[in-house]
Formats: sequence, structure tokens, C-alpha cells
Amino acid sequence: MNTMSTSAPSRRRPAQRDLSESPLLVAARGGRPSRIPVWFMRQAGRSLPEYRALREGVPMLKACFDPEMLAEITLQPVRRHGVDAAILFSDIVVPLSAAGVDIDIVPGTGPVVAAPIRTRQAVEALPVLDPAQVAAVAEGVGLLVGRLGETPLIGFAGAPFTLASYLIEGGPSRNYEHTKALMRSDPQLWHALAGRLADMALTFLRAQLDAGADAVQLFDSWAGALSLREYREFVLPHSAKVLGGLAEYDVPRIHFGVGTGELLTAMREAGADVVGVDWRIPLDEAVRRLTADGSPAPAVQGNLDPALLGASWPVLEAEVRRIVAEGRAAAGHIFNLGHGVLPGVDPDVLTRIVGLVHELAP
Repeated sequence: MNTMSTSAPSRRRPAQRDLSESPLLVAARGGRPSRIPVWFMRQAGRSLPEYRALREGVPMLKACFDPEMLAEITLQPVRRHGVDAAILFSDIVVPLSAAGVDIDIVPGTGPVVAAPIRTRQAVEALPVLDPAQVAAVAEGVGLLVGRLGETPLIGFAGAPFTLASYLIEGGPSRNYEHTKALMRSDPQLWHALAGRLADMALTFLRAQLDAGADAVQLFDSWAGALSLREYREFVLPHSAKVLGGLAEYDVPRIHFGVGTGELLTAMREAGADVVGVDWRIPLDEAVRRLTADGSPAPAVQGNLDPALLGASWPVLEAEVRRIVAEGRAAAGHIFNLGHGVLPGVDPDVLTRIVGLVHELAP
């Protein structure tokens, strides 16, 4: 069920642009937009030559804390593709870095933690994020709100499980063996860590919303490594804390993970207004699963396989049309990929997909 409040937005938010007709926000709220909204995860990034030129010689985390740079990078795909939303250029480890965790984003590897967190002492030493530590990000949001016109801005954060997996493993993992071992062997310690990370994600998202973001997406990128039982016991309470803590803002909350077809109902229960679906299951099947208990049809987001962006146009066109047709089973459909844009994608392909989606009837 849609959990967005009908009350006025939080008093902390600045004066808002009139985005009442925004296709993305209308679809996210289960309405009928003027066109099917489309944006792409990782739309701001290495697929764009203008991004590569701007980022040359600039470390990822430095770019994420430079208000002018993050605003410009966020705007680049909006200008080029004509997408229906901008998503803040950032990274899920930004709040960890801002709080003082020794973490870096290593090119070709991803986030790497200097000292993995696997003991009670390490968890207790995890710093608390102060909103002042992400003031540069909030400043970038403010710049974007002034420059985006009628295009809404999506803020985002990493969900507690995914953040915890990086901290415990020390970096990217295929099997999450340290994470699962800690989770099952010492549930109390796990919940202490996940609770701290939920607070951090909530602080980060509130800072973005206070600065003027129009929607948020909570990425639980690696939750698909869990069974439904594990998710409900060890993850759901903490993701619900984050999403529930944003209810007062009355903005759409999108929740997404990779390989989470078996977790969709629980991810919706966590407080998602829009359920992100990866490419592994059709959108109409996702809606069937989400309504099997009698719940009303949700809004969904997705779910073109990003690996197909290198296929011939007839293949892509057929896939786009299929996904749009399947998305009509939902209360609202936001067209997206089933994960992020791959670095080597021809950006003209993305622009062409946007044009096609906008031609199709919602």
C-alpha cells in the first residue's frame, strides 16, 4: 500500500518548485502522468564524455564533496538525454567517509575499508554522522534545485545492509561470508551495527531533503544475497527505520536492490512507495507478487537489462515496448534499467530510449 502521507511537507524544507505535473512524481504517487517517466541509474557517470572530461584527475570522493562539480555532473544527463529526473551524483559510502570512516573508492575495485568492522569495539567506535559533515552535499542540492527547472531531483543513500556489507567485508564481495557469519553468529552485534548505519543513512537523506530534493531512493544493492527469512529478521527493521523516518517529508520513497525478486514484498513493507525491480523478473510478475496478499497494486520502477544497451536497436526497441506494456499492470511505472548504466555504453542509445519511452502511451 502507498505509505506517503497526505500532510504538508516538513517545515524544514525550503520553498518548493511547482512539480505537481512532473511525470515522475505523478507516477510515483500512483497517478496517470502525461507520459511515462524515464531516468537511468548511473545516468551521471562514465558513459558520458563530458563527465570523463570534468572528472579527469579528480578522485571520486573529492568530486562528491564539491558542490559545483556534483551539481554539474548531476545536470549532464538531464541536458543530454531529456530524462524526467536527475539523481544526485554521489556514492553510497559518502556518509561513511563524511563521518570519518577510513574508506576510499578505488578505481576498478570499488569501496575499500582500511579496517573492516567485525568486533563490538569496532562497532562502538563507528562515528555518528553530523549533518554539518555533509553540508557540501546539501549545498550541491541547493544549487541543483535552482538549476533544474521542472525536473525533479532524486536524493539517495545506501541501505544499512549494503553499507554493513562493505564495512564488514572490507570491500566488494561475491559471497558476503563475513557479513553472514557475523549476522547469524552475533545477532545483537549485527543489529547494533545496522542500527547505527540506519541512523547515518537517515541523517544523510534528511540533509538532502532539507536542501530541496524531491524524492529519494534507498539502494540496498546487495540484499539479493539474502533469503527472505534473513531479510525479514536482519534487514527489514533497519530499512524500515530509514524509510519510515522520512514519512514527514511527504516525498516518494523508492527502494531498490539487485537480485531481490524474492524480497519484493518485504522491501515494500519497509516503507517503499515505489518498488524498484531488477531485470530478472518481468514487471507484471513483480506486481503479481506484490499484490498476492490482497495489497493494492504498487508503483514500480525498472527494468531493462543494462547489458542489452549494447544490442542492436531492434532488440532494444522490442525490450522497451515489452517492459512498458508489462509496467501497465502497476499503479504507476517509472521506466529505468534493472541496475546501472555500464561505463562503455553509447550515450546516444540512452537518448534514443528516452525518446521511445516518451512516445509510448502511459
